[in-house]
Amino acid sequence: MPQIKSQFIEANGLSFHCLTAGDPSRPLLLMLHGFPEYSGGWEEMLERLSDDYFCVAPDQRGYNTSSKPEGVIEYTGGKLARDAAAILTHFAPHARAVIGHDWGASVAYALTFARPDLMDKLIILNGAHPLPFQRALATGGPQAEASQYIDYLRSPKAEAQLSADDFSKLAALFADGMDMSWLSGRRLEKYLDAWGQPGALTGMLNWYRATPMQVAKPGQPIPPDEIKVLDPAKLRVKPPHLLIWGKNDTALKMSAHEGLGDLCDDLTIRYFDDADHWIIHQQPDAVAAVIRDYLSV
Repeated sequence: MPQIKSQFIEANGLSFHCLTAGDPSRPLLLMLHGFPEYSGGWEEMLERLSDDYFCVAPDQRGYNTSSKPEGVIEYTGGKLARDAAAILTHFAPHARAVIGHDWGASVAYALTFARPDLMDKLIILNGAHPLPFQRALATGGPQAEASQYIDYLRSPKAEAQLSADDFSKLAALFADGMDMSWLSGRRLEKYLDAWGQPGALTGMLNWYRATPMQVAKPGQPIPPDEIKVLDPAKLRVKPPHLLIWGKNDTALKMSAHEGLGDLCDDLTIRYFDDADHWIIHQQPDAVAAVIRDYLSV
């Protein structure tokens, strides 16, 4: 099994903890985790893809043992994307692919909009491009209903409630009717340790507090003139783009990527009928095979 190494780097004026695997001379894969995961959420992919690639999975700002700047304003999408660019170029001038899941997908998309020159390809797993996601959130339909937790996570009471009883409410939010059989034993202990790092929970929640995404109440669409205008021209995905999607996701509905093809120069979608939001952990061999095949051409 490939050796996974742990190291700290300085990038964009902050300290980032990173897990790495593979030969640094090989093409780079930058892997960006989501909420409420951390760098260790990519261990299955580090193990399976590092024979051919140099894999880097950072703890993004606010998470685990990486820097946690104070203030919601420090967690805007632009700053997160600049973090990703700085981490990427710390290890290599260019990446074979940037890979994002959940919130990591949001950062990967933001990086793609700003610096498409930094990557050959973009790979997203159960994550949302901001334009179709905002459309789905604004309708008051299934995606808005599934995303009511966003306003809860923005609440000043969220830290106390989610950390109570050894993060039991955070773990329950994590599950939300999905297959969590993969999160147990030593792996669960590692997640609890990451969540319990000083300032980590506030840092994680500040991502939600900083996002301008507007969530309608179920059955109450947001009037179009009240929705922040997003310019499709500035949100175009120019590199070849692979979307891997577990269809049983209860957090992100299919509508979250409706119309994505209109925003991409070259889009491929691979659906998994028997996986949900946590597809990386549920079907690591199949996911790695799809990624490897996509990157082979």
